Amino acid sequence: MSSRGFERGPTGWRRGIAGVAIAGTLVVGAPIGPAHAGADPVAGSRVVVMRTEFGIPHVLAASYRDMGFGAGYAIAEDNLCGLADDILTVSGRRAQFLGADATTPDGVNNLDSDIYHAAVDRSGVLDTALAQPEPSGPSAAARDIVAGYAAGVNRYLAKHPVAGLPDPTCRGAAWVRPITALDVWRRINEIVTSLGGAAFAQAIATTAPPTAGRARTGRPVGVPDRGFGSNAWAVGRDATADGTGMLLANPHLSWRPATRFHQMQMTIPGQLDVSGATLFGLPVVIVGHTAGVAWTHTISTVVPDTLTQLTLVPGDPTRYLVDGRARSMQPQKITVRVRDARGVHPVSRTLYRTPDGPVLVVPGLDWSAETAYVLHDANAGNVRVVDQWLAFNRAQSLADLRAAQRRHHGLPWMNTIAVERSGTVLYNDAQVVPAVSDALADRCATAQSEPVFQQTRLIVLDGSRSGCGWGTDPASVVPGLFGPASLPSLTRTDFVANSNDSPWLTNPAAPLTAFPRIVGDVGTERSLRTRLGLDMIADRMAGTDGLGPPGFTLDTLQATMLGDRNLGAELAQPAVAELCAHTATLPNSDGAPVDVRSACTVLTGWDGRATAGSPGAVLWREFFHQAFAATAGDMWRTPFDPARPLTTPRDLNTGLAEVRTALADAVETVTKAHLPLDAPIDAAQRYQAIGLGGCTQVEGCFNAIEPPGSLDANGHYPDVDFGTSFLMATQLTAAGPRTRTLMLYSQSGNPASPHFLDQTRLHAAGQWVTERFTRAEITSDPALRVELLDPR
Repeated sequence: MSSRGFERGPTGWRRGIAGVAIAGTLVVGAPIGPAHAGADPVAGSRVVVMRTEFGIPHVLAASYRDMGFGAGYAIAEDNLCGLADDILTVSGRRAQFLGADATTPDGVNNLDSDIYHAAVDRSGVLDTALAQPEPSGPSAAARDIVAGYAAGVNRYLAKHPVAGLPDPTCRGAAWVRPITALDVWRRINEIVTSLGGAAFAQAIATTAPPTAGRARTGRPVGVPDRGFGSNAWAVGRDATADGTGMLLANPHLSWRPATRFHQMQMTIPGQLDVSGATLFGLPVVIVGHTAGVAWTHTISTVVPDTLTQLTLVPGDPTRYLVDGRARSMQPQKITVRVRDARGVHPVSRTLYRTPDGPVLVVPGLDWSAETAYVLHDANAGNVRVVDQWLAFNRAQSLADLRAAQRRHHGLPWMNTIAVERSGTVLYNDAQVVPAVSDALADRCATAQSEPVFQQTRLIVLDGSRSGCGWGTDPASVVPGLFGPASLPSLTRTDFVANSNDSPWLTNPAAPLTAFPRIVGDVGTERSLRTRLGLDMIADRMAGTDGLGPPGFTLDTLQATMLGDRNLGAELAQPAVAELCAHTATLPNSDGAPVDVRSACTVLTGWDGRATAGSPGAVLWREFFHQAFAATAGDMWRTPFDPARPLTTPRDLNTGLAEVRTALADAVETVTKAHLPLDAPIDAAQRYQAIGLGGCTQVEGCFNAIEPPGSLDANGHYPDVDFGTSFLMATQLTAAGPRTRTLMLYSQSGNPASPHFLDQTRLHAAGQWVTERFTRAEITSDPALRVELLDPR
């Protein structure tokens, strides 16, 4: 297959890389532009990193190992400190360097985090997976790209000693060190288990057997909310103005390093040419496009792990019964090094596991003299994911994507939404899913199964019966998983969409219903964000959104994404206006009257959007959040109707005392924060002192932007740390892909980099980056910088 803009020929990769011939005499790392003419600066180079505006790297390489090298070097240039922090975590050495009582960026105690990651190493799960042949284990290409990635990071460190790192965030830090391929695989394993073992790290690391007849509760944590989300649309030829295919990728992840994106283009002449974004530590593009196909992912409603309930042998809480026969848990003595006032010394704990996984304690599920619980994580040791995304990176059609899913079956916890150049679109949930049918879940239920499932969607299976393990599917690469053909899928030519609800209303004209409850539910209330997204699509297809004639164009796709509609406001504002027409004061939470007349003027005049500068959005947020919390979301006059899932519930019930009080409390909250009642959202919502539009998922916003706390006395929320992360709007045309992107927190985490906040400022101004994909587009950039690397 050809690689756009590059040639293959009798001289192999040298001919291909020379094909990027950048005119001019190159000074490595210096800006060059199209005005120069003459020499070919890249002939004979094995790896070229070309950086276009906003610091976006385009890595051109001769092989998978060289590609990994260029990608590793590029991430180190942009985000070495964030990556090094991730590697410190997965190597189980945080407490050694940073102390036991500090926490990871995700808030897990360092000692507990180290114990957990050391236990993962000790379990041998990753070693066993890496020793398997493809497709259960990594291909030669996957091993090469991972090894090259580590080598590329190390090359950067060799050129920039830790004591003199350009990034002051970790300059001189003893914990910044060269990394190994195993470190990268550990990081990949952490990513794929983010909704499984890694999410329960503290619960696993602090679990111990009961003593003296007392249940062991340790320091339990609830089923973690890792703050993952996303919106995704694939728009087909029947819904676009010119009959092409389009994709909107809008992942919502934490803005902390462990879940940050890094944008790049990766090209091996004649083998792959892909552009998009990935997570720190992953040397493949996970959301992106080639010339022929574009794809993205959303967090699925699948819970990719189950709990095994053990019946314990009387008098011995570390032995359990299966079909009446006793078995012993496997003890793991885990020792890590910890720094404190006395210096660095070892600390040990003994954890326990069974063949299903580690024993853990969560609220309500204690380790008692009679019962214990084991986490069975379907993604533990899932190294197939690298080959899964490498195959996506090579794909040119939906058929290629489906074939990749069947062969590797490695996607963790996510739906796939994709479009090909023909304008056909695809949704599927062909990910890692435990093969637990409804019949198996019912047959193997315990007294805890239903309450736990209702609260957490985790399935509890009876471990005392050997017939209650995961089922089998001959179409699965890995035993115990549902094969891709058994999971929801929909192909159309108008659209598919997902905003983290179940597959049911991926396209309301073709509801999906035939899937087990471990995948999701049917006929239940959809989130406001899901409803808003589907409404935005319908309005654009009908041309009723004020953006022009019916049908999507690339411009209207972008405008729809950042229109900052607030569905909660659209559903509730009329009732608030009616209340305000007859009300001057309302009681606050203490019963004291509050004058709400000025607030009512603001809210009834507000345009209902969270765009920068729209007056009243802060007051609305405070009111809506407080009303939602006080009523547990049950604040609507018209309840949910499964026959009308896109229009119910609706109509705010202002007769509820909690709703009326919430308005009074919101007035006081904004006033105490020294903000005017008509303050726009960007006056209070910021990142690194840059005001941002966008609103929260509770409010019913598509462009989710979430600060982690409340207004302070200076009228500011804490810095945004979650929400829209990487935006990509792509149109696949016969002439090639046309793409606009935006990294909301910008490409680099280095405060000294010119690319630390440049895209954040773009977002504040409502602007996007025009992607450069072809050779001509890349080399015509006046800001182009080129670095030639030799991995040898």
